[in-house]
Amino acid sequence: MATEPGIRGLRGRWWQSGVYARKRPFLEARARITAAIRQVFAERGFLEVDTPSLQVSPGLEPHLVAFSTELRGPHPDDAQRLFLHTSPEFAMKKLLAAGLERIFQMSHVFRNAERSATHHPEFTMIEWYRAGEGYRTLIDDCRALFQAAARAAGRDRLSWRGQDCDPFAEWRVLTVQQAFLEFTGIDLLATAPDPLVPDLALLNAATTAIGIPARDGDRWDDLFFRVFLERIEPRLGLGSPCVLTDYPLSMAALSRPNPADPRTAERFELYVAGLELANAFGELTDATAQQARFEADMDLKQQLYGVRYPIDEDFLAALDPDRGGGLPDCSGIALGFDRLVMLATGADHIDDVLWAPVIGTMVAR
Repeated sequence: MATEPGIRGLRGRWWQSGVYARKRPFLEARARITAAIRQVFAERGFLEVDTPSLQVSPGLEPHLVAFSTELRGPHPDDAQRLFLHTSPEFAMKKLLAAGLERIFQMSHVFRNAERSATHHPEFTMIEWYRAGEGYRTLIDDCRALFQAAARAAGRDRLSWRGQDCDPFAEWRVLTVQQAFLEFTGIDLLATAPDPLVPDLALLNAATTAIGIPARDGDRWDDLFFRVFLERIEPRLGLGSPCVLTDYPLSMAALSRPNPADPRTAERFELYVAGLELANAFGELTDATAQQARFEADMDLKQQLYGVRYPIDEDFLAALDPDRGGGLPDCSGIALGFDRLVMLATGADHIDDVLWAPVIGTMVAR
């Protein structure tokens, strides 16, 4: 989860005209970018959908912290714990199971305990799905969206913290294995002889050689991310956007195994100027495998944080042909819209591109 020193109560009145005047150009650009994004999806035959923020399960990524509330009925016993979703994924996949084929949504999503220059507890996510099409098709969608955002902002570059990136140039596609070899010299897949149970000792031997040893209590994933964040991520998407693809199978999340290399999963993330913007999957459609992953993720969450979130049984039923469902082969992606607006306008803080911040969470600059 993301934190940043200096978190305090709201300083000043964000709505005062003198304060607001500084960010107004960013917000006017945001409005133009919003219209341009919708136009791209319309031209590509997508249907815009709108699903509820309140869900039985908020999303089951082990490290995300959700907001919860209570849904009450007319009688005292009619009460149910619900969550604000961390992604509209479960509801949108139910729409795919219902027969929709190309859908997108610009959704407000909620993640607690996150606040920094690029994180806000309530933010806008663009999520879209293509039934019957592979996950790499989504790269072309992203290219069209980035170029449309730049044009709408009146710029030919995306920028972040002094780094420029040209969305109109040729994009780089790099596997996670290639990235580790290029930037650290580590053969990452060799540290996972069992792709589902990677070997911490093997990874530690490799990372110690480059000055990043494991710490007490580290798991393989912890060490992976320490190396990745220090040596790799800041070098991705410089000059032109970078698609980092084919994650190790143990990091598949909700993606399916890659038939071209069963050690990896059909997953990519998208980077611009060292900043991550999107996470895409060739979606897992097997209900039994999905339930096993959910349970493993909640076991890990319980181990790390002492909490677990409920599994949406209705979602699993929507995946399962034996229960009246059946998710078609599909690909899907979630993209941080506020971050895209930041890059397109040159804003250096997420608050600059939000019409109004969540009260009490302003970060001191």
